Amino acid sequence: MSAFLMPSLGADMEAATLVEQLVEPGAAVKHGDIIAAVETQKGVIEIEAFEDGILEKWLVELGTKVPVGTALANIKSKQRYQALELSTDQDDPAPGTPEAPQPQDPAPPPNQPEDPAPQDPSPQPPSREIPTPELPDPEIQWPTDLAGSPTTDQKPRPRITPAARRLAAQAGIDIDTIGAKDPEAQISRADIAAIATETHSKGKPEPSTEMRTAIAAAMSRSKREIPHYYLSHQADLTNADAFVKKTNKNRPPENRLLLGALYVKAVALAVQKVPEMNGYYQNDRFQPSQDINVGLAISLRGGGLVAPAILNACAIELDDLMSAVADLVSRVRAGRFRSSELTDATITLTSLGDRAVDQLYGVIYPPQVAIVGIGTPSLRPWVHEGQIVPRLIADLTLAADHRVSDGRRGAFFLKKIADSLFNPESL
Repeated sequence: MSAFLMPSLGADMEAATLVEQLVEPGAAVKHGDIIAAVETQKGVIEIEAFEDGILEKWLVELGTKVPVGTALANIKSKQRYQALELSTDQDDPAPGTPEAPQPQDPAPPPNQPEDPAPQDPSPQPPSREIPTPELPDPEIQWPTDLAGSPTTDQKPRPRITPAARRLAAQAGIDIDTIGAKDPEAQISRADIAAIATETHSKGKPEPSTEMRTAIAAAMSRSKREIPHYYLSHQADLTNADAFVKKTNKNRPPENRLLLGALYVKAVALAVQKVPEMNGYYQNDRFQPSQDINVGLAISLRGGGLVAPAILNACAIELDDLMSAVADLVSRVRAGRFRSSELTDATITLTSLGDRAVDQLYGVIYPPQVAIVGIGTPSLRPWVHEGQIVPRLIADLTLAADHRVSDGRRGAFFLKKIADSLFNPESL
């Protein structure tokens, strides 16, 4: 038996509220299954199971705010569960084994003559016939108030999770006007988020959140505790842009590649060459990570941002990486992302895309030790093959932890990113 604990979902997180229990007691769960959702200052985060097994029971009621490390549920490990099943099977008698004789009931006593029933000397009153009530004619449509139900056509209130109810209240959505696709299913927070997103696209602002408070806490701690150093380097993206256009030439819009996928892969490959940019500074020492999980800074429509990770980005092909990025962005903006995506980022990448910002200097998100920024690509005069020609150039920036690396290694790291983008076929 092991306890399923409230995970830490960020350096500034101390507690969260359990808002959804997505698995019933007695159900089987696998490692990575989404089994609960908690609400933090950053939004609602889906929590994954850490092992295979059987969810025996929930230990925390919905709506309860609990600190990090609190046991939320008991999960019986798969091995222990199978052992218990095997033990139960062995308790049954083997086939062909004779059963122990059962004690026989004693023989019934011999029949005794029945005593004659006593005679009641008092006279009996004549029986009174009770009339049978007349049943209503089934062909007659009786008024509903006479049938014991209300005359008004009342619609049952929809079933809705606490997290969805809270979001609906924040967004000003009347839950009585919506319903789940399956009448037996609950309205989830994702359903409400989708309605809120659609409403926002029509001009209604989204609800305010405590996102800014969480960002302020994390960034204040970062600037106070981490000795940042900053570097910049210009990268030639002309070849990368041509590669993307050639790749997308005969593709439908939904399958097209974007420069952002190349950025993620280039950062992941550079980390392999400069591993001191990848990991966490904790307990007064640097802990390098064997995994390369690139966090993406994603802006939210209601304001603020989060930086969930593309896990194992180095091992993903460009097309699959593009799909992973698109999926992550759509889920985050719908208000759903997973705990592992939020907690497992080993380095962060931030870009403002087409916002016409040449340079972007990020603030390290603790306990990470580096963040890469990519400015908006623009045509600039550039010396290429001995001639001044227009080339598509973007400024790469790095904010890194001086306790772990120095400017020389940081410069080498940015140069490796630029080299990969200059040779996109290597990605």
